[in-house]
Amino acid sequence: MWLPYASTTLIGMELLSALQQFDHRLFTRVFRQGERRMIRPLARALSHSGDGYLHVLVPLLLLLLGAEDLGAFCALLVAALAIERAVYWLLKNSLKRRRPQDYMPGFRSLITASDQFSFPSGHSSAAFLLATTLWIVYGGPVIAMYLWASCVAMSRVILGVHFPGDTVAGALMGSSIALATASHLGLI
Repeated sequence: MWLPYASTTLIGMELLSALQQFDHRLFTRVFRQGERRMIRPLARALSHSGDGYLHVLVPLLLLLLGAEDLGAFCALLVAALAIERAVYWLLKNSLKRRRPQDYMPGFRSLITASDQFSFPSGHSSAAFLLATTLWIVYGGPVIAMYLWASCVAMSRVILGVHFPGDTVAGALMGSSIALATASHLGLI
């Protein structure tokens, strides 16, 4: 049955509102978990590890180890990162979702974010892109990288700079871009 435009718009707005309320409640629960001993220092370290340094250090380490398929890995990583950073920037600056501290009165994040808006999480996107790129080129032994990427995403919530939905969207975006780029390059 066809619904008038106003009805479908209202349903869509109600759905988005419900998702946002869920995201805010989940944020509060996760952020409070960070109050446990040693969680926040660990979250700071994990968040910092997602600043992009590993995107340079991993290829250098693979070079030092004499890894096969280094050229394919680097080509995929560079191409996927170029696309991911462009999409990330466009989405973040078009959607302009406010960060938790800008949305919730009296709340202060534990670190200062590097940019103004929250959606999607660039740290999560880049971390999952790196993990997916490693998986595509080198296979199974990179489960630790997905664990690391998940911890980077969680750290961004624990430190109060992202809502959980921001990190999930970033994870999906980074992984999808790596997979699509690999497909385009004929690697999968």
